[in-house]
Amino acid sequence: MRLTYVVFTLLGLFWGSNFIYMKWAAELITPAQITLLRVFFGFLPLAFVAWRKGVIHTDQVRHLPHFLVMGVLATAFYYFAIAEGTALLPSGIAGVLGGSISLFTTIATHLFLRTEKPNVPMLTGVLVGFAGIVLIARPGEGADRAINITGVFWMLAATTILGVSYVYVRRFLSPYNLPPLALATWQTGLALLVLLLVVDRTGMGNIMQNWHAAAGVAIGLGVLGTGMAFLIYYYLLQELGAVAASGSTYITPNVALLIGWATGEKIGILEIAAIVLVLGSIAMLQIGRQQAMKQAELSQKS
Repeated sequence: MRLTYVVFTLLGLFWGSNFIYMKWAAELITPAQITLLRVFFGFLPLAFVAWRKGVIHTDQVRHLPHFLVMGVLATAFYYFAIAEGTALLPSGIAGVLGGSISLFTTIATHLFLRTEKPNVPMLTGVLVGFAGIVLIARPGEGADRAINITGVFWMLAATTILGVSYVYVRRFLSPYNLPPLALATWQTGLALLVLLLVVDRTGMGNIMQNWHAAAGVAIGLGVLGTGMAFLIYYYLLQELGAVAASGSTYITPNVALLIGWATGEKIGILEIAAIVLVLGSIAMLQIGRQQAMKQAELSQKS
């Protein structure tokens, strides 16, 4: 059990540190190039472990259209939007907005699946989460705003598309009981192929001008923040279950904020208040899911 909580913490650290790596790399290469390198280095450990465990089979090819949708939306576009948003925002603020995934997953689930009834903690969590996002974005400010609104929209686009992709998996892939590692490997590999076709790689070698940025993208963002993070998350799903595993989202924004603060980013009182609201939203959504699961179990028994 101790090992489980060690890797639980590692997952939060890996995800939380992603934003500073993207920030460093954005000074040298484009967000699309960051995405390509991230997916490439993230795919390597996934492909190796999937091969060693023998989870990729030829009969899975019939699901290729669904894998491609997941590769384009939940991997290529998601990572690109995160990179675009992080390039325009302080890395700590980007980390907080990136931690709002559970908010948009909850909304997408109730809009499109209609299999889970929202309860009071869930509805409260959604409202509190949006209040935090509005406080970060402050849309009423003028051109001298402290936070780039375009960056906020990119982060929200990323979290929204990931929430929708969760619904897509539930509807079109979950009935086949595919190994999660196989799905992750297929979608990451197909995302890599798509990115290789569409990304302009001119000047991508500029990343080598700064070894911190190069190592951050290849090792921190790719191998650890993508490939190993996928593997750890699926291990936690098996050991702790979905609700407990998703608790790593508490750690991610805090790690991003601490790293941003340590590298000289300034965080004002409004940003701190917004962060508290977003973290509170995550907590309420977690509580709501736990209550919904217990209610569903009681209904089945009765």
